[in-house]
Amino acid sequence: MQRFSILPATLLSLAFGTSPVQAANADTTWLASWTASPQAVWGSDFVLPANVPAVLHEQTVRQVARLSVGGPRLRIVLSNAYGKVPLRIGAASVALAASASAIEAGSLRTLTFSGQPSASVAPGAPLVSDPVDLPVPDLARLTVSVHLPHASPTSTFHWDGRETAWIAPHDQTRAARIDDSQAGVQSTTARLLLSAIQVEAAPAAQAVAILGDSISDGASASLGMDARWPDFLAARLAPQGVAVINAGISGARLLSDGMGTNALARFERDVLAQPGVRTVVVLIGINDISWPGTAFAPREQRPTLEELTAGYAQLIAQARSRGVRVVGATLTPFAGALPGTPLSDYYQLDKDALRQQLNAWIRASGHFDAVLDFDAWVRDPAQPLRLLPAYDSGDHLHPGDAGNRALAEGIDLSLLLNQSPRPAYKAVLR
Repeated sequence: MQRFSILPATLLSLAFGTSPVQAANADTTWLASWTASPQAVWGSDFVLPANVPAVLHEQTVRQVARLSVGGPRLRIVLSNAYGKVPLRIGAASVALAASASAIEAGSLRTLTFSGQPSASVAPGAPLVSDPVDLPVPDLARLTVSVHLPHASPTSTFHWDGRETAWIAPHDQTRAARIDDSQAGVQSTTARLLLSAIQVEAAPAAQAVAILGDSISDGASASLGMDARWPDFLAARLAPQGVAVINAGISGARLLSDGMGTNALARFERDVLAQPGVRTVVVLIGINDISWPGTAFAPREQRPTLEELTAGYAQLIAQARSRGVRVVGATLTPFAGALPGTPLSDYYQLDKDALRQQLNAWIRASGHFDAVLDFDAWVRDPAQPLRLLPAYDSGDHLHPGDAGNRALAEGIDLSLLLNQSPRPAYKAVLR
């Protein structure tokens, strides 16, 4: 009997719509260079507005994302993680970003999916585009446009994108820019559909993932300025060929669902499954401590120190089983947080006592491969339960741009990775 075998390259070509030659290049690999963790869109009864339309229909979503590490080719990942029905993609494109919604002339590339210009994203699933030849340098800003021709419920998003996105009528995936004055054009700072951008990189390329909440997601960072602390860290690591991906979700918690799925449940999808991740920095837990009893979670009980440390231990076990290093970061001060808001009870002395107990465990437990003492770096020496005024965004919880820069610049990079530097990737657009 004649036997046939399908080589791995052929399997990859069938999966991603590429030729076996494209898929089998042993000198390169795919590396996650940017991510935005998917969240389920919440209802109008939640404390905060979702800031996205309930349905998209015959509209184009255009958004900008800054990569960490560049490369000669890239592919994008769309997400229907919380959708209940298939999501139809009519057309999609990627280009180098110019100002606002405009793109750089000559850089527009049409995206395909398994060789086709349109595709369907199954409920609960991601959709990976075919690779596209678009040389991009380190820290490049890209514009991704996606057209949805049919009525599509907005079930999946990333609430705090820290960038302006445009929603425009009809298929404008090839438009040089979105005209803000055009009838029907809307803007939002949430992200829709787009969950990751991957670049072609050398086999040894690595990524550092940041698993966190609003302090990593950048809740008070300047809009459109790449001023979150993971953004500043990305700028430091890019010359070494090391990507930084942000798996922060504003309102995220370690043990319980919040404004996103709990960290233990999403760790595989948002961190471990991302190509190239070799180290994860964990900065999460302040919402577990402070949400219970507030308008966010009025009937919940606060977790104990033992429950929080057990949750951390589970993250560490998951990571170690995949050969990923885990770096713990202490929780930053928050005395007087969110004054004059419905969450003015977010801070209490007993909550802060639990934060300090957890920080002591992070520092001394020996469970982590390394520790970043963010608490010590940004607290006010005169009032150590508060953020240093120069680093405070003004809400006494989130660092501002200067505080984010201080967090990133305070990190000894050798605690994250130890590899020889390489030249920055310089793209030549053809």
